[in-house]
Amino acid sequence: MLISLHNITKEFHNEEVVTKVLHGISFEVEAGEFISIMGPSGSGKSTLMHIMGFLDRATSGVYKFHEKNVTGLQDDELAAWRNTKIGFVFQAFNLLPRTSVLENVKLPLVYCHHKKFDPTQRAVKVLESVGLGHRLEYHTNQISGGEKQRVAIARALVNEPSVIFADEPTGNLDSKSGAQIMKLLQDLNEDGNTIILVTHETYTSEHAKRIIKIMDGQITDDYKVQHRRRAHDGELLK
Repeated sequence: MLISLHNITKEFHNEEVVTKVLHGISFEVEAGEFISIMGPSGSGKSTLMHIMGFLDRATSGVYKFHEKNVTGLQDDELAAWRNTKIGFVFQAFNLLPRTSVLENVKLPLVYCHHKKFDPTQRAVKVLESVGLGHRLEYHTNQISGGEKQRVAIARALVNEPSVIFADEPTGNLDSKSGAQIMKLLQDLNEDGNTIILVTHETYTSEHAKRIIKIMDGQITDDYKVQHRRRAHDGELLK
């Protein structure tokens, strides 16, 4: 089992005010799944992703990753797991400005002193795999929104993570670019990558193989997608 969550809760404290966001979340993720966590703004889906991606901690409950209970790990241990096991793709891209596409993708390897790969060779290979081999020396302010998201996906892939979290990855894109990104995510999943997509859009969520719906910090539904949408080049994401 890749991920196991049992009775996860999360609350935030601000002086005398306690805001409860997650209320007993439990589910499991097998390696190779493509799951969409779907819910409206304020439902708790991003908070859940932050906990699963080691960006935040649960208030209570048990989180197992690769069968290891990571609930009580120290901050430096969580950071090490996050840097080597998790890939992130965000709506806002979060790329370094005035820096080349190649340098952006190399950064995670340099940051964690990865010894498995030569940073440049690995970054070039991954960028070629997402169709950006011709953009290596371009700065991130010289490429389109769809290309920026491909760079972000390449950066997420460069460490060979166990799971990729895509948080509203089409939110800042036009419909055609959004469809191309969904096709890329589906292709990556077909190659064996585990994808967890966070979205508020029903249409986008239906590109996954399984949908987990969240409302007010609780799971309201969890089911396999019977008629999965398949993204194609040139399609418009509606």
